[in-house]
Amino acid sequence: MRPLHIALAVLIAAVWGVNFVVIEVGLGHFPPLLFSALRFLAAALPAVFLVGRPAVAWKWIIGVGLALGVGKFGLLFIGMDQGMPAGLSSLVLQAQAVFTALFAALALSERPGRVRVVGMAIALAGIGVAAVDEGADGPMLAFVLVVAAAACWGVSNVLTRRAAPPDALGFMVWVSTVPVLPLLALSLLFEGWDRDMAALAALDWTGVAIILFIAWVSTVFGFGAWGHLLRHHPASSVAPFTLLVPVFGMSSAALFLGEPISPLRWCAAALLVGGVALTSLPAGRRGPTILLPPPAVPPLDRHPARPASADIAEALHRAPPGRA
Repeated sequence: MRPLHIALAVLIAAVWGVNFVVIEVGLGHFPPLLFSALRFLAAALPAVFLVGRPAVAWKWIIGVGLALGVGKFGLLFIGMDQGMPAGLSSLVLQAQAVFTALFAALALSERPGRVRVVGMAIALAGIGVAAVDEGADGPMLAFVLVVAAAACWGVSNVLTRRAAPPDALGFMVWVSTVPVLPLLALSLLFEGWDRDMAALAALDWTGVAIILFIAWVSTVFGFGAWGHLLRHHPASSVAPFTLLVPVFGMSSAALFLGEPISPLRWCAAALLVGGVALTSLPAGRRGPTILLPPPAVPPLDRHPARPASADIAEALHRAPPGRA
């Protein structure tokens, strides 16, 4: 990767890491489900009128929208609202790589190799250490909700892989339209009309800036720039930069929110990031398969004056490139 693209990848990881601090601040202004709905509304409008609908079936747009928007971000925002620290959330959410590998094995028959299995085991051990650390002085339910958010992210990753959208940014914009109404309905049901209206009535420039940062900077810029990198470089070269997200997340949470980083949390970070790194390694390539082309004309029907070498030469000439 060129130095400019490396700097862009690090910038995206920094934006996504700092985004957890912005979410933490935003939860002081909005109820979690309403906050998530406003985030997707701002990401979808007006961008949905500027990009064409991606060339994928509606079932993939709706499926990813529900898994990513309602599942991942809804549970993440609720978990953080219930007391899950921003820095630890940025770390635990990286377990999505483990869930993605597990769900891909079940749904796509993608068998993980030994190295990936070891990586998943190490990452799960990191989640266990983080759970022990959080259980000592934090609400365990909030921790479980963020782990569930990581699982929903894994589901959305598998659905996105099945959809294979040609335009990552356009796909994300249209996906952002799906969770708005379900999140608003859930907010009215569980958070109440009075609480939602009070939050909207108290909306100030700080609240607007928070929503715009999460929607436009973290989502539109982040995913758009990430898709740009993936178009120019192999995924195996780009994906490891996501391991910097919890580094920026935990550092910014300690810097701006004063969140302590205990020795157990450092241990959990080392295990989880190391395990995810092993899980993200590209699978080894298989050797080329050599297929012998069938004869162009059955032997019994070959013209007596036509030698066998001519049939073989013709078959090799007709064989698709790379299969001779």
